[in-house]
Amino acid sequence: MSREQNLQRVIDCGIVAVVRFSDPAPLVRVVEALAAGGVTVAEVTFTVPDALDVIRAAKRQLGDRVLLGAGTVLDPETARAAFLAGAEFVVAPTVNPDVIRMCRRYDKLAMPGAFTPTEVLTAWDAGADIVKVFPAEVVGPAFFKALRGPLPQVKLMPTGGVDLSTAGEFLRAGAVCLGVGGQLVDPKAVAAGDFARITELARQYTDTVKRHRAG
Repeated sequence: MSREQNLQRVIDCGIVAVVRFSDPAPLVRVVEALAAGGVTVAEVTFTVPDALDVIRAAKRQLGDRVLLGAGTVLDPETARAAFLAGAEFVVAPTVNPDVIRMCRRYDKLAMPGAFTPTEVLTAWDAGADIVKVFPAEVVGPAFFKALRGPLPQVKLMPTGGVDLSTAGEFLRAGAVCLGVGGQLVDPKAVAAGDFARITELARQYTDTVKRHRAG
């Protein structure tokens, strides 16, 4: 699919699962469990050992059922490696125009991280598809509502501090989707191999998105 189609898929899903764990072994099962609960967009962060192998294995096993991305991408070389492994998007905690240019070269989605209004606009002007506001718990939903006034064209995704109690607030404040990490990919559930728990959490988050969009 094209970058535009994948962007719409991210927005339609409403959740970007942040898959991060110290052991890569169970993570393909984690991505599968997320998809079973309706969360079909997931980033495997480069803080995971052998992250590229996880992306490759998940792509082989799940194919187009899940839109796979790479997280914590800090430089264009890492972005390119992620694309060659099967990633369709990259997420970063910071703004690096070279990473965004690499995404454009490969027709992949770029989701750089920003914090201030200047950083948000810098990321957008550089070609970001979605700007990740991180850490979102520091500024809260009110910050998103305020940004939407002067920057209504920018697609924003909060990451950090997004849980079931705040998800609706961020969406009402103008977020196009939500980046959710440990509150969804529960480390205790991953460690215990309790993939049913992750599927249930995924359902709860997707239900929250559906309720918000239904009005």
